[in-house]
Amino acid sequence: MTIKVLIIPGLRNSGPIHWQSLWQLKYPELIRVMQPDWHQPHLDTWAAVLDRSISAASGKAFLVAHSFGCLAALKRVASRSDDVAGMLLVAPADPVRFGLGEFQIEPLNLPTVLVASRNDPWLAFKKARALACQLGSGFVDLGAAGHINAESGFGPWPEGQRLLKYLLAQTREQGAPSVFPELAPAT
Repeated sequence: MTIKVLIIPGLRNSGPIHWQSLWQLKYPELIRVMQPDWHQPHLDTWAAVLDRSISAASGKAFLVAHSFGCLAALKRVASRSDDVAGMLLVAPADPVRFGLGEFQIEPLNLPTVLVASRNDPWLAFKKARALACQLGSGFVDLGAAGHINAESGFGPWPEGQRLLKYLLAQTREQGAPSVFPELAPAT
């Protein structure tokens, strides 16, 4: 079974110089999850669209989410995770800012890393670290990196690509081949 990597942008669909868009240009095998309205985030709608995208990928999906896209990924995985191989959650948005209250999520039983910034305006660093602990996720502190987007100076973000490579290697160790060999670990 091949793992498909799904890109899950946040509000406004991560513009053309955002790391998610640049990764997709570099690796055309990546599949972007397209929301019906990028300016009006509705968690149930976004999670349902993600659910359909995961089903359409056939097999397992690896989720690469940013900002509000992380919330959609977490909502989807909280209800069903058997078809998800792992997740890279970058600069999650604070659900409270969207009137969603605090998330109560069980620890994930899949390779996951949460990447956070100490000065992210969308989620306090302390809350990001607590979320990673709650998920049983790996945690990467990028220091003062803003919202880890184009406006914060993150273009191709090679360190993030290496993180994705690392996580995909973990899924390969569990017997699942990567969809794109360029990010597969050297043998």
